[in-house]
Amino acid sequence: MDEIIYSSATRLAKAIRAKEVSSEEVVNAYLQRIEEINPELNAIVHLQANEARNQAKKADAALALGDLKGPLHGVPVTIKDNVDVKGMISTSGTRGRSSFIPDRDATIVARMRAAGAIILGKTNLPEFGLAFESDNLVYGRTLNPYDLSRTPGGSSGGEAAIIAAGGSPLGLGNDMGGSIRLPSHFCGIAGIKPTAGRVPLTGHFPPPFGHLFPLWQAGPMARFVEDLVLTLPIISGVDWRDPAIVPMPLGDPGEVELNNLRAAFYTDNGIMPPTPEIAEVVKKTAQVLSDAGMVVTEDIPDGIEHSFEIFNALFEADGGDGLEKLLEGAGTTEMHPWTKAIIEECRAKARSSAEFGGLLMQWDMFRSTMLSFIENYDVIICPICASPAMYHGTTFEQFPAFGYTMTYNLTGWPAAVVRAGTSPEGLPIGVQIVARPWREDVALAVAQHIEKVLGGWRPPSL
Repeated sequence: MDEIIYSSATRLAKAIRAKEVSSEEVVNAYLQRIEEINPELNAIVHLQANEARNQAKKADAALALGDLKGPLHGVPVTIKDNVDVKGMISTSGTRGRSSFIPDRDATIVARMRAAGAIILGKTNLPEFGLAFESDNLVYGRTLNPYDLSRTPGGSSGGEAAIIAAGGSPLGLGNDMGGSIRLPSHFCGIAGIKPTAGRVPLTGHFPPPFGHLFPLWQAGPMARFVEDLVLTLPIISGVDWRDPAIVPMPLGDPGEVELNNLRAAFYTDNGIMPPTPEIAEVVKKTAQVLSDAGMVVTEDIPDGIEHSFEIFNALFEADGGDGLEKLLEGAGTTEMHPWTKAIIEECRAKARSSAEFGGLLMQWDMFRSTMLSFIENYDVIICPICASPAMYHGTTFEQFPAFGYTMTYNLTGWPAAVVRAGTSPEGLPIGVQIVARPWREDVALAVAQHIEKVLGGWRPPSL
């Protein structure tokens, strides 16, 4: 069974097409693995085992007749629980939606189904996806497969945990401050936050709204970078619903020549220094890229130390009114303590209209300064977080540690993650690979090389 559950989605798709293994065998292997590990992890919160088995049988029958649905024909996947899946409860981690069943798929889910994917289930997250731990009053807490006393991160923590432990080969998450990249780092898998405007958010909850809309992107998560390469074209592009989507061509990572690239790297963003081991992994990664023929320079953008300040100010600017309206709209009367703490923090940081206008100007100036930096480089290599996976309940005490990811939500640039090392405690350490706007192909090509040289994902002992 290990040969199936620890395979990449890309290899599974090829094996199913070649009839070396059936979709039914693959789906059953993952369902068995979920049965073994999910009671400990609490990563999958809604499982549709019978429906997945039925869909696998249909996929095998169609293939026997020569009907290939798409590049993911017969491959099982999981979906974060703030993304609508028709006929499946979609809570977004809040009690008011604990029995909400959408009547249509989110755009990215519909596109995965059209490509032949089979939905196994929904994965856990914090309430509304607004924390760096995956815990809520509907389903409880998700644990990290490399150390059950630690969090898999948030908000796509359920996805990261189940993928890392071999319960799913591929999943869909989303990222407003690091919610794909941080869990990928904490759980040692690969993930990508695409360029803002690449992947539609239609069918997500909370829905994209207001001035925070440009911070939020959806993207794939997997054990192997090749699965990000496979999936990103499937979910990208205009859906005539999300007004932010740009019909921008998506490049092929296979056509990227590493020895023509210029890379900058930094280990400390001036907000919170990383552990020595994380700094060393970033330096080691920079050396790997230099050995591949890239021109690598230690350099850091001016003003990057303001990332945390700007990001939080944008989130807090309305004094928590937007979040309270979300709770009201969802019908939630009892919120998670973290949500309450966020609202209280926002109340203390509300801004006047004039102050808010100045904040938007500061954000624009920040983005301009960052663009002038990346004019000289093709990629930036840096930490994802100041530490590896943290103990449960401690992320709010170490909030500045997440400034490394917030920077690139502010810019809207693509940023990939791949495991590149291990902490002294045996926890995964990932690196962040940031590319110019719309150059996901460059970020993924560099991530694949790092994965090849430094090993990438490694199975937990769970």
